Amino acid sequence: MTKLSKMDYLVKIQSELKAPKNQFNNFGKYKYRSAEDILEALKPLLLKYNCYVTITEKTNEIGGELVLTSKATISNGESSIFVEAQAGINPNRKGMDIAQSFGSSSSYAKKYALANLFLLDDSHDVDSNKVNEPIAKPSNYKSKPKDMPGFKGTLAALDNISIKPKMSTDIYNAMLEYINIGKSDIVASKMDNYTMNKKQKDTLTRMIKENNN
Repeated sequence: MTKLSKMDYLVKIQSELKAPKNQFNNFGKYKYRSAEDILEALKPLLLKYNCYVTITEKTNEIGGELVLTSKATISNGESSIFVEAQAGINPNRKGMDIAQSFGSSSSYAKKYALANLFLLDDSHDVDSNKVNEPIAKPSNYKSKPKDMPGFKGTLAALDNISIKPKMSTDIYNAMLEYINIGKSDIVASKMDNYTMNKKQKDTLTRMIKENNN
């Protein structure tokens, strides 16, 4: 282990840290990194340079709004430096209970505090070609058999049936987020691409209607 003086250890870590964007937003079609991805990539470098990172959070009211502040601090025991990032908290956020609302704000603030401390670019890697891609057929999909008398009408009807993927929690949450930031028209155009339960459909439909009023 190497112990560097002053802020040399931070400069070294900033230049060596590689935190790939391992997460993929299925709805928005972009890659991103989470706070957990940053911390996982950071651990070997903290051990290498004999320093540590702490993350603390606090909430307070600013201008009548509840705000969560995340503070990321790096230290070698002799010197330290910190960066703070903030995220608003809406306890009445549509589609989320209060715990989910706090958790979402915490994840956001923590990620940006770490990204700013270690100079990580956090722009989305958008794969624009995939946005308008047709939904792929399942791997076990079989094309219709040929030369089967008596089945022509049935097979023709089956050809008109689209196989829709099930609405995952990740995609559902992404749709909620899009509605909350004013992009309900995008959600409305994509809803028919997925099979969802009644609660998901009713919630999204209600939120889109409220957002457009």
